[in-house]
Amino acid sequence: MKILVIQNRMGIGDTVIFLPYIKALSKKFNSPISLLVKENSKANQFLFQTDYIDEILFLERDKKTNARHSGFLGSLNLIEDIKKNKFDKIIIFNSSFRFYLIAKFSNIPEIYQYPLFQKNQQHITDTPKKFMKDKFNLDINEDPEIQINHELIFQSSKKFQINKDEINILLGIGGSGPTKRIPAKTFINVIKMMTEKMKCKFFLATGKNSDEQLILNEILKSKYKDFCIPLDNLSIKEILPLIKSCNLSICNDSSFSHLSAALGTKTITLMADTPLIYGNYCSMMFPIIPEGEKTVTHNTLGKEKISSEAILNKIFEILN
Repeated sequence: MKILVIQNRMGIGDTVIFLPYIKALSKKFNSPISLLVKENSKANQFLFQTDYIDEILFLERDKKTNARHSGFLGSLNLIEDIKKNKFDKIIIFNSSFRFYLIAKFSNIPEIYQYPLFQKNQQHITDTPKKFMKDKFNLDINEDPEIQINHELIFQSSKKFQINKDEINILLGIGGSGPTKRIPAKTFINVIKMMTEKMKCKFFLATGKNSDEQLILNEILKSKYKDFCIPLDNLSIKEILPLIKSCNLSICNDSSFSHLSAALGTKTITLMADTPLIYGNYCSMMFPIIPEGEKTVTHNTLGKEKISSEAILNKIFEILN
């Protein structure tokens, strides 16, 4: 049996959030899943060894470059691409009528989809849970799972000299927007306080964005630079086994917070300006919200109100 799942939300985190539903479908139908996602999900970088995923197909819809799946002709191309695979079932985590028509014209016998024309009523976790219950009688309460084999973990531990006598911590210092990025001074204070109390090593994960590089460089210019190893020249695929070897991750709401939690590494999520659900949907996530706030939304703007002391307290709460 061949099954296609369409998950066309933006980014890495959204793809990770949907992994429990994809895994449950694979288990129910006893078949690995083909996954159609947007290119910026970078799914091929972190699902390459996950056994319930058969293949990653990318939705190429960049209008600026006249990508293969953009516009009306792009829809015809997508139908052609899907038809080649001769899928038996398609599950669409989306309300788009366009995807319904694409599924129909791709001659897929069984189509399961969110209710049409209800895009604005979709919750990131509640909607897929209800959909899975209504369509497949499945109750989904599992954490997302990304699989990495032991050989890659061993080789990474060797490369980065992971020592069991040290506390190895991933710092996810990047973020998709400036309001999500905790200031460098906060991370520097965490490094200072931690290294005063125990033997630690910090791995700094971020992108190439100029603002993210400023945060990285500020940390690397501090007097605690010898405790830090930058990872910005590595791909996500190269960083994954290292995350698995870490005792703990401390991340802004970013791709690395989601990836870390799905790898089973305890992850402190620094929720400065994103709905809290993105930082607490997994049992491996331990969110911190800005001081004085009861919750957090897109307009909280609280990156200056997450203190190094609050992070330190959470670290010891988890490690103990």
